Amino acid sequence: MTALSDRAALYARLRAGTAELGLAPAPEVFERLLDYVELLARWNATFNLTAVRDPADMIDRHLLDSLAIARYVHGDSLIDLGSGAGLPGIPLAILEPSRQHVLVDSNGKKARFLRETVRTLGLANVRVEHARVEDLRGEYATITTRAFASLGDMVALGGHLLAPDGIWLAMKGMLGKEEILGLPAGFQIAEVIPLAVPGLGAARHLVIIRRSAARAHEHAA
Repeated sequence: MTALSDRAALYARLRAGTAELGLAPAPEVFERLLDYVELLARWNATFNLTAVRDPADMIDRHLLDSLAIARYVHGDSLIDLGSGAGLPGIPLAILEPSRQHVLVDSNGKKARFLRETVRTLGLANVRVEHARVEDLRGEYATITTRAFASLGDMVALGGHLLAPDGIWLAMKGMLGKEEILGLPAGFQIAEVIPLAVPGLGAARHLVIIRRSAARAHEHAA
């Protein structure tokens, strides 16, 4: 991989941001996160994986934005739907190597990038699925989505993947009343948490979705 132009400055920016989020990763985690940014910047020049071009902006808008939800992740399995360039799945997987992560995207070039990232970074706790969400099977303790679709649409497509006691962490900017009221039957919004992402300067919210009590019991039976 080609070196980032000022890796030391990016390292300092990432370290300061994670500290603001209340996280204290080991030095090797920072290095691997920066390796991911290098890969993303290189592939992005050809494949347009993200509109963010500047690696410094990637620290705030991609890495810290993703890591802002780390404390809310539940259980030992996570599936990231519509993962795109691997957000938030790759940063979360680097932060917590003991958890199994599945990254899902139906776009071929994004799936290829994800597989190359997993191979290059040696992420043994990550599997990539090039598939449509509605075609997947299995149950996961945590589902993550970031700028994927409306709350109602994404739960309609992927709700079958949520374990009975699992949580869905939906990352949103502004959240309208129509979205809050648009969930399919059997699911409910447990909490909406404003997120303060270091350096982002934009509204961010984490919507926590769970199965309703009756549906969770029915699903588990």
